[in-house]
Order: sequence, then structure tokens, then C-alpha cells
Amino acid sequence: MPGKPGDPEFIAAYNAAVAKKVQPPSGALLSILSAFQFSSDWDELAPRTQKDYVGLIKVIEAKFGDFPLSALSDRRTRGIFMEWRDARAKASRRQADYGWQVLARILSWAHGRGLISANPCEKGGRLYRGSRAENIWTDDDEARFIASAPRHLHLPLMLALWTGQRQGDLLKLAWTQYDGEVIRLKQGKTGMRVVIPVGAPLKAMLDEANRRDGLFLLNSDGEPWTADGFRSSFNKARKAAGVVGVTFNDLRRTAVTRLAIAQCTEAEIATITGHSLRDVRSILDAHYLKRDPKLGENAIRKLEARTKTPK
Repeated sequence: MPGKPGDPEFIAAYNAAVAKKVQPPSGALLSILSAFQFSSDWDELAPRTQKDYVGLIKVIEAKFGDFPLSALSDRRTRGIFMEWRDARAKASRRQADYGWQVLARILSWAHGRGLISANPCEKGGRLYRGSRAENIWTDDDEARFIASAPRHLHLPLMLALWTGQRQGDLLKLAWTQYDGEVIRLKQGKTGMRVVIPVGAPLKAMLDEANRRDGLFLLNSDGEPWTADGFRSSFNKARKAAGVVGVTFNDLRRTAVTRLAIAQCTEAEIATITGHSLRDVRSILDAHYLKRDPKLGENAIRKLEARTKTPK
């Protein structure tokens, strides 16, 4: 390049070269993949989701970066993308579905803005059928964890059980969001704002902490957790307590189930956890409705009460 590093001539040439290098080819899928990452839809994604998307977008770029946008409307294109998903499924069905989901979302974004004429990944279904809906914490699991885990991990457990919020939102929860009666937060993943009345067991633990500034959850050094650091420490404590088959993320479903057992309505549960009514119903259908024997017993007792005894 002309001039010496630092000279105006050199800087101008360098900036021109960089701009030319990152300019995606027009008419190819790479242009859409790049444009999506500068959109308002991208900005609305949680940082963790953006990180996951970047990894998958790089995989898609490597495989289909030069794929012509004009070919997206060809009926054979859907089959090409499905063959790619099937090949990835040999290593992981879940990751294959996630890659398809990311590609479908980007194409949907582009189609909605008139950048492409068709989205061949629309309604592609799923290959992975596994579910953690059956994995919830029992009362015994909770008791074993509290008895064994370090004290600074007790509050994360109680917050998750009594609020039904995600790990990411709980790690960012500040004392200024708690007024002594309710916790107010905006969920990072959905943008949903929830107001959660604090139950007595959780309130007792918060009052005992006697803090009113900074974040709720701190590590053993009194510092904010990183997501990976918390996940590692919590899982280590969980295993040491003999709690198996469940993770911290399962506490969100556990909260839904416990609220249902307490005879809360689906709407009441959704108000607390921020789930959609459909998701609440799905969790209860997959776990609670099939697990709690009291439901069947109550149903028969109610039927007996309404049935007249023959004379």
C-alpha cells in the first residue's frame, strides 16, 4: 500500500481495502447472512443467542455462502438444504435442527423485506425429538442440594424455583429490581416484562442477605458470575449433592409444575414465569398431567360426588 503506516495516504488505502474485503458478493446467500447481522432483528437477540448464531452462520457460509439467491425459488433447493441438515444430523440431530432453524429465520427475515422471493426452509420440521420436559427437580433434590451445596449457591436455586426465570436473567438481576415485595425484570430472550411477587421462603433468604446494591448472585469471591463459571460451579455442587438427571435450566420447568400443583391457572403461571400460555400448557402436558397421581384421584372423587347412588 502507498505511504507509510500512519500516513493519511496509507490509512485511506487500508480502509478502502478493508471495505472491499468485507463486501459480500451481490446475489449470493452470503449477502443475506451478512445483512441479517446488521439488522434490528439481530440487535434484539440476547448476547448468548448472537454468539450461538455466529457459529452456525459461519457453518452456513462455508457450505452455501456462494449459493445464488435466484435459486432459492427453485423447488430443488429445499432438498439441497435438507440433505445438508441430514448430513449434520449424523453427528447431532439437535445441532442439525438448530442450523436449519437459524437458516430458516434468516431467510424469513430476508423474504419479509423482499430481498428474496422464497424461503425454502419454511416449515421444515425437526429431526430431534428428545425433550427435557420429564426432567424436573423433586423436593428431595432440592433438600439434598441445600444440605450439601456451598451457601452462595442456595440463593440461585431458590430464585429459580420461586420465579421460574432463566439463568441469564437471574445472573443479571440487581437489588434495585427488588422493592421488598416484588421483583421486576425484562427477560433477555423475549423482551417480556414480568412482575413477580416474592414468596415467603425466598423473601426470608433475601432479607437475610441484607444487601441493597449490586447484583443478587455473586460467586464465592463476591464477584458477579460469568455464565460458564456459574454453570460449572452449580453442576459440580449438584453432582456432589447426589442430584442427577436434572440441570439448573430444568428449574424453570420445575417452577411451572410446582405452581400447577398449587392449583394455579395457566394464566397465573404464565404471568409469573413469562412463558406463553401455549408453552405452559406444553410443559404441563408433557410432565405434570402424566405424573401427578393426585389428579386422577381428585377426578374420581369429583365424579363420585356428582354421581347419585342408585337406590
